[in-house]
Amino acid sequence: MDTTIIENTLQVKIINTSSNPLPFYQTEGSAGMDLYANIETPIELDSLERQLIPTGIFIELPLGYEAQIRPRSGLASKHGISIVNSPGTVDADYRGEIKVLLVNLSKEKFVIQSGERIAQMIVAKHERVNWHEVQTIEELSQTQRGSGGYGSTGK
Repeated sequence: MDTTIIENTLQVKIINTSSNPLPFYQTEGSAGMDLYANIETPIELDSLERQLIPTGIFIELPLGYEAQIRPRSGLASKHGISIVNSPGTVDADYRGEIKVLLVNLSKEKFVIQSGERIAQMIVAKHERVNWHEVQTIEELSQTQRGSGGYGSTGK
């Protein structure tokens, strides 16, 4: 069975004030594009410390889209570096610099170098909702799960 890939790309305005490359897909199957640290001097992140790291990237997304900022798996597995508000959201009406709120979850100090790949950015469509307010729980449709919360579906 052949898989057909339909070329469907979204045109997005971008400004890059850094000397790093524009975000790009590393492979044909990549969902995310790497973001790079745009810093003048290395930044040391102590254990459990967090810092807002600039990227030098500014974008103009169309309405109905967001950019999700996610941790890089290699930094997370090798060094315990993650993103505090993961995934972070860049809204379509935001015009400021994209910055990444990194946190060091390891016991060792981690040094961020200028030009280092620090996060992934995924551009995705999203829906907007119109709330239809009801007054009682009985007005919500019934499901097998019902109100079972954390851990209610098993291990």
